[in-house]
Amino acid sequence: MRSLPIRPVLLSVLLSCTALPALAQRMDPSDCTAYAANAMIEAQLFFGRNIGNDVGVSERDWNDFLDGEVTPRFPNGLTVTEASGHWRDIESGRPVREPSKVVTLLAGGDPATLRLIHEIVDLYKDRFHQQSVGLAIRPVCVSF
Repeated sequence: MRSLPIRPVLLSVLLSCTALPALAQRMDPSDCTAYAANAMIEAQLFFGRNIGNDVGVSERDWNDFLDGEVTPRFPNGLTVTEASGHWRDIESGRPVREPSKVVTLLAGGDPATLRLIHEIVDLYKDRFHQQSVGLAIRPVCVSF
Protein backbone atom coordinates (compact mmCIF):
# COMPACT_ATOMS: atom_id res chain seq x y z
CA MET A 1 0.00 0.00 0.00
CA ARG A 2 1.50 3.31 -0.99
CA SER A 3 1.77 6.16 1.45
CA LEU A 4 -0.61 9.02 0.85
CA PRO A 5 0.78 12.56 0.96
CA ILE A 6 -0.09 14.65 3.98
CA ARG A 7 -2.66 17.24 2.97
CA PRO A 8 -2.34 20.36 5.13
CA VAL A 9 -5.53 22.26 5.82
CA LEU A 10 -5.30 25.65 4.14
CA LEU A 11 -8.44 27.03 5.71
CA SER A 12 -9.39 25.37 8.95
CA VAL A 13 -11.17 26.34 12.12
CA LEU A 14 -11.46 23.26 14.28
CA LEU A 15 -13.73 23.87 17.22
CA SER A 16 -14.66 21.69 20.16
CA CYS A 17 -18.34 21.11 20.94
CA THR A 18 -18.14 23.75 23.65
CA ALA A 19 -16.57 26.37 21.39
CA LEU A 20 -19.44 26.58 18.92
CA PRO A 21 -21.92 28.14 21.36
CA ALA A 22 -19.22 30.66 22.27
CA LEU A 23 -18.78 31.48 18.58
CA ALA A 24 -22.50 31.86 17.98
CA GLN A 25 -22.88 33.98 21.12
CA ARG A 26 -20.25 36.47 19.92
CA MET A 27 -22.89 37.84 17.61
CA ASP A 28 -25.63 39.73 19.37
CA PRO A 29 -28.92 38.52 17.84
CA SER A 30 -30.04 42.14 17.75
CA ASP A 31 -27.28 42.73 15.17
CA CYS A 32 -29.40 40.69 12.75
CA THR A 33 -32.75 42.34 13.43
CA ALA A 34 -31.84 45.34 11.28
CA TYR A 35 -31.64 42.90 8.37
CA ALA A 36 -34.80 40.98 9.34
CA ALA A 37 -32.52 37.99 9.80
CA ASN A 38 -31.63 35.38 12.42
CA ALA A 39 -28.24 34.78 14.01
CA MET A 40 -26.88 31.44 12.79
CA ILE A 41 -23.56 29.88 11.83
CA GLU A 42 -22.20 29.28 8.36
CA ALA A 43 -19.99 26.22 8.01
CA GLN A 44 -17.96 25.59 4.87
CA LEU A 45 -16.43 22.16 4.39
CA PHE A 46 -13.69 21.67 1.80
CA PHE A 47 -13.49 18.13 0.37
CA GLY A 48 -10.55 17.18 -1.84
CA ARG A 49 -11.26 14.41 -4.33
CA ASN A 50 -7.78 13.02 -4.95
CA ILE A 51 -6.61 9.81 -3.35
CA GLY A 52 -2.84 9.89 -3.72
CA ASN A 53 -2.12 11.54 -7.07
CA ASP A 54 -5.33 10.46 -8.81
CA VAL A 55 -8.95 11.53 -8.63
CA GLY A 56 -10.24 8.74 -6.45
CA VAL A 57 -13.59 10.18 -5.40
CA SER A 58 -15.78 9.91 -8.50
CA GLU A 59 -18.94 11.94 -9.03
CA ARG A 60 -20.93 8.84 -8.14
CA ASP A 61 -18.90 8.33 -4.94
CA TRP A 62 -19.41 11.99 -4.04
CA ASN A 63 -23.16 11.89 -4.72
CA ASP A 64 -23.52 8.69 -2.67
CA PHE A 65 -21.67 10.37 0.22
CA LEU A 66 -23.71 13.56 -0.08
CA ASP A 67 -27.03 11.69 -0.25
CA GLY A 68 -26.16 9.13 2.43
CA GLU A 69 -24.23 11.17 4.99
CA VAL A 70 -24.51 14.95 4.52
CA THR A 71 -28.12 15.52 3.46
CA PRO A 72 -29.63 13.31 6.19
CA ARG A 73 -27.74 15.34 8.82
CA PHE A 74 -28.81 18.68 7.27
CA PRO A 75 -32.15 17.97 5.56
CA ASN A 76 -33.23 21.62 5.55
CA GLY A 77 -30.72 22.42 2.83
CA LEU A 78 -27.12 23.03 1.85
CA THR A 79 -25.12 24.25 -1.11
CA VAL A 80 -22.44 22.32 -3.00
CA THR A 81 -19.91 24.21 -5.12
CA GLU A 82 -17.35 22.78 -7.54
CA ALA A 83 -13.86 24.00 -6.71
CA SER A 84 -10.21 23.56 -7.58
CA GLY A 85 -8.20 22.92 -4.44
CA HIS A 86 -4.57 23.96 -4.12
CA TRP A 87 -2.22 22.81 -1.36
CA ARG A 88 1.50 22.22 -0.82
CA ASP A 89 2.62 18.61 -0.47
CA ILE A 90 4.77 18.49 2.66
CA GLU A 91 6.92 15.60 1.40
CA SER A 92 7.80 17.06 -2.02
CA GLY A 93 7.22 20.76 -1.28
CA ARG A 94 5.38 20.99 -4.58
CA PRO A 95 2.02 22.68 -5.03
CA VAL A 96 -0.75 20.21 -5.83
CA ARG A 97 -4.07 20.90 -7.47
CA GLU A 98 -7.11 18.69 -7.19
CA PRO A 99 -10.81 18.85 -7.95
CA SER A 100 -12.75 19.63 -4.80
CA LYS A 101 -16.26 20.15 -3.48
CA VAL A 102 -17.23 22.90 -1.04
CA VAL A 103 -20.34 22.34 1.07
CA THR A 104 -21.91 25.39 2.72
CA LEU A 105 -24.30 24.83 5.61
CA LEU A 106 -26.40 27.39 7.48
CA ALA A 107 -27.56 26.13 10.86
CA GLY A 108 -28.22 26.97 14.47
CA GLY A 109 -25.23 27.42 16.73
CA ASP A 110 -25.84 24.54 19.12
CA PRO A 111 -23.35 21.81 20.13
CA ALA A 112 -25.36 19.12 18.30
CA THR A 113 -24.74 20.96 15.02
CA LEU A 114 -20.98 20.86 15.49
CA ARG A 115 -21.11 17.15 16.29
CA LEU A 116 -22.96 16.53 13.02
CA ILE A 117 -20.42 18.56 11.07
CA HIS A 118 -17.50 16.67 12.64
CA GLU A 119 -19.21 13.34 11.90
CA ILE A 120 -19.31 14.32 8.22
CA VAL A 121 -15.62 15.30 8.27
CA ASP A 122 -14.57 12.06 9.98
CA LEU A 123 -16.69 9.88 7.69
CA TYR A 124 -15.24 11.47 4.55
CA LYS A 125 -11.67 11.14 5.80
CA ASP A 126 -12.20 7.49 6.71
CA ARG A 127 -14.14 6.49 3.60
CA PHE A 128 -11.88 8.20 1.07
CA HIS A 129 -8.49 7.96 2.86
CA GLN A 130 -8.10 11.72 3.26
CA GLN A 131 -5.61 13.36 5.60
CA SER A 132 -7.90 16.33 6.20
CA VAL A 133 -11.09 18.15 5.31
CA GLY A 134 -10.98 21.94 5.57
CA LEU A 135 -13.56 23.50 7.86
CA ALA A 136 -14.44 27.17 8.35
CA ILE A 137 -17.19 28.28 10.73
CA ARG A 138 -18.40 31.82 11.30
CA PRO A 139 -21.43 33.59 12.78
CA VAL A 140 -23.79 35.10 10.18
CA CYS A 141 -27.15 36.81 9.86
CA VAL A 142 -29.54 34.68 7.78
CA SER A 143 -32.99 35.13 6.30
CA PHE A 144 -34.95 33.02 3.86
